[in-house]
Amino acid sequence: MAYVHSHGTAGPATPRTTFLLVVTLVSALLLTLVGVWLLWPDAGDVPDRVPAKAEGTSFVDVTVTGPADLVTGSVPVELPSGEASQMQAPGPSVPLSDGDRITAVDISQVSQAGVDPLVFMDYQRELPIALLALVYAAVVLLVARWRGLAAMAGLGTAFVVLLGFTMPALLAGESAIGVALVTSSLVMFVTLYLAHGLSARTSTALLGTLVGLVLTALLATWASGAAQITGTTAEASAFLPSSAPAADLRGIALCGIILAGMGVLNDVTITQASAVWELRGVAPAASRTELFTRAMRIGRDHIASTVYTIAFAYVGATLPLLMMVWLVDQSPATALSSGGIAEEVVRTLVGSIGLVLAIPVTTAIATLTVPGPVEPGAVSPAYEPASDPEVMAPVSEAWAVREASEAPAS
Repeated sequence: MAYVHSHGTAGPATPRTTFLLVVTLVSALLLTLVGVWLLWPDAGDVPDRVPAKAEGTSFVDVTVTGPADLVTGSVPVELPSGEASQMQAPGPSVPLSDGDRITAVDISQVSQAGVDPLVFMDYQRELPIALLALVYAAVVLLVARWRGLAAMAGLGTAFVVLLGFTMPALLAGESAIGVALVTSSLVMFVTLYLAHGLSARTSTALLGTLVGLVLTALLATWASGAAQITGTTAEASAFLPSSAPAADLRGIALCGIILAGMGVLNDVTITQASAVWELRGVAPAASRTELFTRAMRIGRDHIASTVYTIAFAYVGATLPLLMMVWLVDQSPATALSSGGIAEEVVRTLVGSIGLVLAIPVTTAIATLTVPGPVEPGAVSPAYEPASDPEVMAPVSEAWAVREASEAPAS
């Protein structure tokens, strides 16, 4: 007798499974909130913010109106009022052209006579960055619609957590590993449920992400100690000790390694959870073992693509440093184990290992959470019609043809 089944998206998890998920994740959320409370820094422990300009000076927006004078090194600029003025040239490493909009520091009140009243500070980038952000938001909304809007809301919430909790806690000298785990957990709770909805599928991905974060944190703790990742190779290491004496540079580097792996873990876990649910939708009679095996085939492809994605993301971010190291006549092993390069190598390897381990963990959790197989000759109420028949139809039809060919003649 042929199986009687309904192809489509798998329905909700069983009440018992849902209860276990809720208990586990509520416990994790409570631990996260307790961690926020314990690690929240006292106002007196957070160092005061350093003024961006010296006393007696001010910022002014100017526009370059000509080339630098080769003798005096002065650059002609136009003030917002339309008046002409002179700015000290920033040097050959910062080329200036007519029409460039610059933020300069007005030192006329504190400088000596004969010195240019303006000093170059930086380019004005607000407009192009704002336009790029608007294009990004428009593209996300156009393609992903309400889900894209929810994802951007989650991203905004993540930055609120980083600016309002993570950075003050690290500057106040709180436990870096604790801050990293609490931050990652809180961000994942908010962003995953906002972007993907409150469901067993999302909860499965979240649970897999939390397990992956713990594994990543344990590995990062060992690796940063064994590889002597001190956090003193970055430019900020010369500024932080004097401005925030309680900040632990080694701990900040460790926190950065964990946070760097958070986004990639989220990507692979939600993909694996969705894969298991969709496989169950088109294969209601498949055993849990078969579901796990098929989903892991998808996971292996994801591993193969994501691992080099992480590596090249770090290569792109540190390309000038890599080029500088390449110019030094030394062996590749020495180059990869030196200073800032070693920190990036450890970050890449730890993040990749955490990613690889999170895939089978999430797949196993999803396989146990998704509704069980349909018995031959029965229709399970746990399955609902496909939410997107046009997308699911080719897969459903292919599975139906296979089962029809394998069914014994009645």
